[in-house]
Parts: sequence; structure tokens; C-alpha cells
Amino acid sequence: MGTFGEYGDPRLVAVYDTVNPFAAGTAFYIRLAAVLSASSIIDIGCGTGLLTCELARRGYRMTGVDPSGAMLDVARHRPGGERVRWIEGDASQLDEADADLAIMTGHVAQAIADDQSWHATLVATRAALRPGGRVAFESRNPGPRPWAAWTPQASRRRIDDAAHGPIEVWCQLVEVHDERVRFECHYRFASAGEELVSADELRFRTQPELTQSLTDAGFAVEHVFGDWDREPVAAGSRELIFVAVRG
Repeated sequence: MGTFGEYGDPRLVAVYDTVNPFAAGTAFYIRLAAVLSASSIIDIGCGTGLLTCELARRGYRMTGVDPSGAMLDVARHRPGGERVRWIEGDASQLDEADADLAIMTGHVAQAIADDQSWHATLVATRAALRPGGRVAFESRNPGPRPWAAWTPQASRRRIDDAAHGPIEVWCQLVEVHDERVRFECHYRFASAGEELVSADELRFRTQPELTQSLTDAGFAVEHVFGDWDREPVAAGSRELIFVAVRG
């Protein structure tokens, strides 16, 4: 697996929310929590806690789990962070058994590239849920080959961070091998004249593979959506959004 500097380098953690602001997926998970009438939610791979704290402010009992201490430092100091139980680590460190919903957002599922680790994550998630509790996550659909657009020319964009000024961001595809895609994310800080590079790797599992992995871990797939508007999966769908119930 790549180093994912965005999760550990303090300079990249500091601008993570600017690079990855609230998006359509955020609204999807907020709505899902409401539709399910959840009261206790676990956010696995919560990162800087943007969604975790938003849900906490809405009255949900939240647990945020992430292996990056640097990300959790940001999360703890976010408004609403004092209402969240934070765990530095992975799903194996969960000790609850009564959560209504577990979520994995920001394509966290793809960052767990190893099959054994992915299975262990799902098994631990199931153990933390009450009977009938749900797990929800998204993974990019490999069908349209989204990594083909991970080139400097196609992916380059400029953002403006309040503290660090303008930042130029782009991706560079390195290698595609089986279902694993290795790439680099470049961050050029104009004001500091500095360029940081994060070497990353993601796993692109198919819909049948993800379904089987959930079944193997004791879940029954309830819904699979192809976009954040809850449309069915089609050949060109960008996302595979799963909602599964603990059996």
C-alpha cells in the first residue's frame, strides 16, 4: 500500500479539508442516518472528522476511528469534536456491540487494499453493530476505468486555502496491476514554493466482489446505488454505494 501522505504529513493534513470539502456523498450519509433513525453511528476512517462532527452536532452518538493521529488531532479540535468518542486505530479496536450504523466514507474501502485486512474490517464492523444494524460505504466503479483521467493534464486544479494560500493539485498514474492502482498526488504550495508528493494505492473491487465480501463477513446487501442520487448501478456509474444489514 502507498504511504498516503495526505493522512500523515502535517502539511497535507492541514489542507485536507480544503482539498476534500463537503460533497454529494456527505448529504447521502446524513440522509441515510435520518432514514434509518440511527442513534449511534461509527465512522470508520473518519479522517479529520468533517462528517463525524457534523453528525454529532445533529445529535447522533458518534464514534470516530482512524489510524492517523495527525488527522484525529484536527478532528478533536473541530466544533462538535468534544461530543465524539475518538479511537486512534482501526475497526478491530471497536468494543461497542450496539451501534445502529457504521459508515466508511471518502473511498476508505479502497484504501484497505489487502483482502485479509478488508475481511477483518468488515468482521469487526459487524461485531460493533446491533442485530439489524447497517454498514454503508462507497467504492469507485472500476468499469469506467476512472484512473485513466489521473494525469496532470486532466486532473490539475487550483484551490485556495485560508492559511496556506493557493495550492495546485494534480494526480499522476503510476501503475495498474490487476485491481490495484498506484498513483501519486502532487501538491504545489505557491506561497512556499514547495511541492509535496503522496504515493498512494487503491483497490478497485467489482460489485460482485464487494457483495461476496459482505456476505462472507455476515452481512446481507440491502442496496447498491450507482450515484449519490440513489440511482441503480449502470455500466457507466462512477460509484458503487453499498448499504448492507448485519445478519
